Amino acid sequence: SMAFGDHRFNGVTPASVVMNLVRRYSRPGDLVVDAMVGSGTTLDVARSLGRRVLAFDLAPRRPEIVRNDARHLPLPDDSVDLHFVDPPYSDNVRYSDDTACLGRVSCAEGEFLEAMEEIARELRRTLKPRHVLGWLTSDAYRHGRFTPLGFLTFVMLTRFFEPVDVVCVARHHDRSANPMWEHRARRFGFYLRGFKYLFIMRKPETPAPEGVSE
Repeated sequence: SMAFGDHRFNGVTPASVVMNLVRRYSRPGDLVVDAMVGSGTTLDVARSLGRRVLAFDLAPRRPEIVRNDARHLPLPDDSVDLHFVDPPYSDNVRYSDDTACLGRVSCAEGEFLEAMEEIARELRRTLKPRHVLGWLTSDAYRHGRFTPLGFLTFVMLTRFFEPVDVVCVARHHDRSANPMWEHRARRFGFYLRGFKYLFIMRKPETPAPEGVSE
């Protein structure tokens, strides 16, 4: 069986999530882009399904991945058939030592959501009208503080895109499902993060003025 991405990589994207998106919202030969590709799951899945694919990351782990900041994509307007992005969910995972890495910023800080908005704006600019973006995220619980990052992200995305669907992706055999985390959850009174949000959004035919929802 073919391997997708690298399961040793912190924050690896579930291949099934990308596969379902690519099958539903693109056709063979279409251009699929992942602006924060990590270990390369989207690259592997899109290739296996006969799509053209461009993969970017601040800390490339493979030669096919282009070093780039997702806030400034080297792509023309209206050129991408399907965008997928699985950004950091805060500073809970160490992705790289790059000072521009958003995985170093707490999602409780305004700077984090501002950066997510910059990324969303670039994804909208480069996506073809009526085409789809898949955005994977999770809520965060850090240092005794809960941040509903899913809700905050969805509201932000509706300023640039039309919602198509919201999918809850269950996390099976996750690192949080082990005795240490179960003990900590009981001791400190929090729930384990049991799912991620997949926001499926469409670029309008005629975009609203920037940052304004219709």
